[in-house]
Amino acid sequence: MPFSLTFGLAAGLTLLTLAALLPPAAEAAPAKPTGVLSYTVQDIDGKSVPLSRYKGKVLMIVNTASLCGNTPQYASLEKLNQKYKAQGLRILAFPANDFGQQEPGTNGEIRQFCTAKYNATFDLFSKISVKMPNQAPLYTFLTSKETDPKFGGDIEWNFAKFLVDRKGQVVARFQAGHDPLSPDVVAALETELKKPIH
Repeated sequence: MPFSLTFGLAAGLTLLTLAALLPPAAEAAPAKPTGVLSYTVQDIDGKSVPLSRYKGKVLMIVNTASLCGNTPQYASLEKLNQKYKAQGLRILAFPANDFGQQEPGTNGEIRQFCTAKYNATFDLFSKISVKMPNQAPLYTFLTSKETDPKFGGDIEWNFAKFLVDRKGQVVARFQAGHDPLSPDVVAALETELKKPIH
């Protein structure tokens, strides 16, 4: 067999072997994202969830933690969920251990904590990183000034909140320490909920 063909086959087999050893991506990044709904993430049970399933809903995307001074915001998020879910609000909580190691638990422990302590019924997702170098693709989109010029910027702490309209576009951002029941947050989400579904 000619050397070039032998080398090419060996290199190809090596690449296939390496690809087989790599873990599957926890979150898929689209080739060219057009909004939040372009992404696929994993729920708290590890099942893939295309965010396109939320088309027509108003989303509040929050990075959460169980051992943070902001953790009581889980109660506020659940109150919003109970009050506005029928109108089309969906709360998407992404646990992250990026700040002060305040989310050390497993996905199972996180779910148990949220449901037992806060009776959380909103959508919980698998633990991710919201900061570089291991930042989840969804959060790269949310924080990049290229893809989100108005609301992009590093996540400052646990419980930063992004409000996303029914078309999957970010329309507001609220700082980590800002309670979800604050009048300006409620006014912003009510404005989005009143807009017609196209």
